[in-house]
Amino acid sequence: MRSKDASLMAKIITEIDSFYENHDRAPSTRELAQRIGLSHNSVARYLREMNEKGMLEYKDGNIVTERMNKSSPETVSVPILGSISCGIPITEEENIESYVKLPTKLVGRGEFFLLKANGDSMVNAGIDDGDLVLVKKTTEANDGEIVVALVNNDNTLKRLYRDDKNRKIILHPENDAMRDIVVDSCQIQGVAVKVLKDIK
Repeated sequence: MRSKDASLMAKIITEIDSFYENHDRAPSTRELAQRIGLSHNSVARYLREMNEKGMLEYKDGNIVTERMNKSSPETVSVPILGSISCGIPITEEENIESYVKLPTKLVGRGEFFLLKANGDSMVNAGIDDGDLVLVKKTTEANDGEIVVALVNNDNTLKRLYRDDKNRKIILHPENDAMRDIVVDSCQIQGVAVKVLKDIK
């Protein structure tokens, strides 16, 4: 094996593992080719050779490295989006602070995000100021569920109730000192499923 080939193969594995860490999946052959700056055919040829040498697994376009095999396959990559009271549009990529991986056995499957609770409006539900709230992305919610609701361009974390008689939406704070927020409508952005907090 030429030293140039050995160096490039090591770079290929590094790029695959880096992509996996950031996207929770292996890159496609074309994505890998773009990252390395080679043609799709050249990368595919290298991957086939590396598969034969046992350096990685490459079959039907799917790539698996040793590092990926050692990682837990049953995880979901969850973005941390910042404070719940800041009116952050959750679809904006630039608002993502970082990512964390959580086991699917703990959170289930689906698309999630984490928001930092700000204030004490949900203390009776066990959500304190500074806690990280795991939210499952959805535009629908049942009465009694704690939701991330967009009201007048601001996000708020409250328990949802519907007043069908008066055609109103009630966003109920879990704090006896606070009043309900009553609105004609709101946009549901997700349902809170778990709270991650430090033990005091």
